[in-house]
Amino acid sequence: MKNKLLKNKYIYFSRDISLKSGTAHEIHDVLCANAVANIGYSSILVYPDKKQNNFHPLGLLNPFNPKEPDQNFIEFYDVQKKLKVAPLPMSWPIDRIGGKFTNSSTVITKYYLPIHIQHHTKLIHTRDWNFVKAAIKNRIPVIYERHYFQEKSFETDIVNSPFFQIAITQSELIRQSLIEYGMPPEKVVWLNNGFEQSFLNREAENAEEWRQELLINDRKHLVVYSGALYPFKGVDVLIDAAKELPHIQFAITGGTEEQIQAYQQLCRAKNIANVKLLGWILPRQRLVSLFQAADVLAHPHRSGKAANFTNPVKFFQYMASGTPLVVTEIPPLMVFKDSPLVAGWCEADNPLKLAECIQDVLNKYPRKIEGYAASRDFAHQFSWEKRAAKILSYVDESFRPQIEN
Repeated sequence: MKNKLLKNKYIYFSRDISLKSGTAHEIHDVLCANAVANIGYSSILVYPDKKQNNFHPLGLLNPFNPKEPDQNFIEFYDVQKKLKVAPLPMSWPIDRIGGKFTNSSTVITKYYLPIHIQHHTKLIHTRDWNFVKAAIKNRIPVIYERHYFQEKSFETDIVNSPFFQIAITQSELIRQSLIEYGMPPEKVVWLNNGFEQSFLNREAENAEEWRQELLINDRKHLVVYSGALYPFKGVDVLIDAAKELPHIQFAITGGTEEQIQAYQQLCRAKNIANVKLLGWILPRQRLVSLFQAADVLAHPHRSGKAANFTNPVKFFQYMASGTPLVVTEIPPLMVFKDSPLVAGWCEADNPLKLAECIQDVLNKYPRKIEGYAASRDFAHQFSWEKRAAKILSYVDESFRPQIEN
């Protein structure tokens, strides 16, 4: 009985966890693991600890030590203490000298997993294909996530293994791509991303403080964008739309320092004075009140290949806030166009159409301190916890961890 309980951990392995800006996929991984903990499982986020640069032989001998996340981690990712984290030591000579045996992937899959992690593990969830293969080799059930188009054939012995339970994608186009390259159709589904529970909390006072801070020069309306600052996300389109609406204040969060400076320079070059770049918002939970402070939450996006697979976390956070949305018409989001969401929709790549849509939404849907109930009620089905439960429903019951709390 003791061994059975010991081997009851849900392990989410991510190769790229850090406390740095511009980390959409890292946020996804952390919030997936956090949601599983919130619905009662013993969930551990495992990742390489790239901060360890010196030689620590004791760490290499005893590398798997799950613990509560520290306060910096909690504030950066907006997680709860039910989640445990287990950073794996990557001390010298791992990835410091050439050779297969000092490569971090080899150390993790050939040493850490079979010797130190396997004995605790009931189920693995990861976006790392090498870790998937190692899990199957060690007869550990696995959930695989793939967010991009597949580019090479899957190993048939891996995807047909009974331990390969399910592949999760974020759009039907990506699902078809995986099937084309050898994934059994019955083993791949696409699911939307989700939002953190904190976005359902109402923070009227903090929202008002944001409005006092951001609404300057007699501007009465606030449009907010939150997310990565890559060109395909349509940030430049939003900035050009802002130029058409000088009486409205725009606030943009996220991005690296280099990206922020580049867009600030763009605004200066185009003589656009009503766009403020706020950078990375910390604690991350402050986004809750910022979204509620806005009159409109903007979801611009460029057309093209990237628009076919994106399933942005911010879209579901926006939804939970109850603030009216302006959404670019891209394939993965079109299923929401006829939903109860309080939103306006416009074509991609067109700043004038985006500006018109923003003004139209402002006219139709005045800001409500309590948010629009239709959007908030609709959002409930898209929490990370609901997503986690759905994913686990695809796993054979005998392979699922037991609920512990």
